[in-house]
Amino acid sequence: MSIELHHLRGFLALADEKHFTRAAKRMNVSQPTLSRNIRRLEELVGRRLLERTTRQVALTPAGEDLYDQLRVIIPRLEAALRPEVHEDVFRVGFAWGFPTGWTQEVIASFEAETGMSVRVHRHDAKLAGVDRGDADLAILRGRIHAANMRSVTLLRERRIVAVSTRSELAGQEEIRWQEIADHRLVLNEVSGTTDLADWPSDRRPSVSVVCRNFDEWLEAVASNKGVGVVPEFVGRQHIHPFVSFLSVPDAPRVPLNLVFPQQGGHPLIRRFVAMAQAAVGTPTAPGPTACEV
Repeated sequence: MSIELHHLRGFLALADEKHFTRAAKRMNVSQPTLSRNIRRLEELVGRRLLERTTRQVALTPAGEDLYDQLRVIIPRLEAALRPEVHEDVFRVGFAWGFPTGWTQEVIASFEAETGMSVRVHRHDAKLAGVDRGDADLAILRGRIHAANMRSVTLLRERRIVAVSTRSELAGQEEIRWQEIADHRLVLNEVSGTTDLADWPSDRRPSVSVVCRNFDEWLEAVASNKGVGVVPEFVGRQHIHPFVSFLSVPDAPRVPLNLVFPQQGGHPLIRRFVAMAQAAVGTPTAPGPTACEV
């Protein structure tokens, strides 16, 4: 087979983005080039990997199998091919809303004890780069479902509802969780913490806008496209002049997790996890500090 690395990288990008234009931009190639590369990959493996429509891209069962393997193999291969970096850095990824308080305390203590610099970097992806080898550990909110990853839940955050100042809800102080189903929802499908499965199947809100990062989500709410649900800390930051927040006393809380590889991760991951657990008061269990997901 004459399969080349750019064929596999393009397939991974398209599987992640599920959109040819976004995937081509991520790969820094033209859309026709990406399309040709995907067709060539399908010819070489002899299987259809994608189902294409005019509006979306979905993986076939064969595509799902290939994606599950490549998302582990390719980052390791790319890491092996990178020039050796002499600077010893522990990389912490996050998708949005980096926590304040305990994180700064943990990073300072970790650097003092290990002599290693901690680098924090935002990645607009579901796993904030930890699955691709771009981060040693990720701080993520919500339910985490990822092969070959482990997750430690540190704490659970309250939720609030974000509404436009032009919304009919703006004058309220609170809303019940089930009442949200009566309103249109702005959904961040990549790094958001809210999923329609958070509501009963027979009483779920309709989705008005689907976004791919926090900034798009915020502007959609500010423009009164719908309401959004976020962790409580967002409201304390007063992030937009045209967005106000309502408390939701009965909302299910959002887990805040540390996510890292099951195998082959940085040797100091466990120390960072233990320090984070101590900082927030999370009980530690004997044996492995993380649960497999």
